[in-house]
Amino acid sequence: MIRLFITLPLLLLLGACGAAVEYGGIRHSELASHPDCNPVQTTPATTDGKDYFIVTSRLPDCRAGAIKLTNHRSDKVRFGRFAPPVKLKPAKGKARTIVPTAFQPEQEWWSGLRDAANLRQGRVLLYVHGYRETVDSSSKDTAQIAALTNFDGPVIQYSWPSQGRLLSYAVDETNMYWDERNFRHFLQKLATQDWVKEIVIVSHSLGARLVIPAVEYVDSNSSNADSSNISNIILAAPDVDRQDFERDIIEEVLSARRVNNDRRITVYASIKDKALALSRSLHGYPRLGSPYCFDPFEAADLKAKGLPERCYAAKGRYTEEPSKSGFTIVDTSDVSRGQSGHSDFLRSAAACKDFVATINGQRDNVPGRSATHLPYVFRLMSAGKKSEQEDTSACKWVSLP
Repeated sequence: MIRLFITLPLLLLLGACGAAVEYGGIRHSELASHPDCNPVQTTPATTDGKDYFIVTSRLPDCRAGAIKLTNHRSDKVRFGRFAPPVKLKPAKGKARTIVPTAFQPEQEWWSGLRDAANLRQGRVLLYVHGYRETVDSSSKDTAQIAALTNFDGPVIQYSWPSQGRLLSYAVDETNMYWDERNFRHFLQKLATQDWVKEIVIVSHSLGARLVIPAVEYVDSNSSNADSSNISNIILAAPDVDRQDFERDIIEEVLSARRVNNDRRITVYASIKDKALALSRSLHGYPRLGSPYCFDPFEAADLKAKGLPERCYAAKGRYTEEPSKSGFTIVDTSDVSRGQSGHSDFLRSAAACKDFVATINGQRDNVPGRSATHLPYVFRLMSAGKKSEQEDTSACKWVSLP
């Protein structure tokens, strides 16, 4: 009962309070009317020092001489470069964080991405953030992923208009669905470039619900029926209906033909993920990123066998098994970090180490993984409590100067 009284107000708050989106006191067209928001051409100096690529459907505000990405929807997708967030400390007033950003004409952006990819054998990493993110926080995470993995190719952030607020889950979910068309068209164009040899996609939380349908779309609409350059898909704490994933998604995205062409999905899941526990309460059914046992009889059977009461998405069934393994679940419950347990892949030393191996394509005999009763599920076991400093160092957290 105590848990019910604690959870119910949170559910009501997430579903109702804070959900309204205020238009603001200035026309949105005025926010984005400055040439910096709609460049005809760029010079090398414009993007100098901006190491990462960004694609965004957020409405920009270019009035103050520096581009600020708001939490509103834009009428078009924009392309640009960005640098990790920096904190500005004026002589008077409060410090504020900015993400140095410069937009480019779309064709120039694609040319720059091509040049960067060609220097690194055609590998591209695409990061799609989740719920409750601002462009500051998602840019910080993108920079951390690049530093942590030492990825040998260009890194792209796709930024959709999440509100960055605890009480705006319903708005974020609405905006995520609104943005599906934008994202799938972008992913299709990326996947059909002949210079893109491998796409590594990392999604977090609600971002998985953008990624998975887009991959399905590219698979079904590409002249290359296998879309085999979308090869390594990583779903960190995915806020996806587990049964929907089992029934529909594995069959399409991980068909035997695509798995044999090196397509694979790795899911990071934790029973300690409070955000996904709340999402389960909102949606009624378990999430892919949480090994919660919806079926009490399945939980009882596991307990009777002396196994942890953790239930995972089922592996796809094939008429003829692929020659490779296409689906892996990594359970981070025992090494979970942070108050919410929702970002272990960037917060826990053990999970970060595993994440790096996954980004780099390692599949078998990954150090630190312990086998379970399911051949495609592995647990990361704690070798003793790590200090926050050890996690910070191992995960290469990006601190603001």
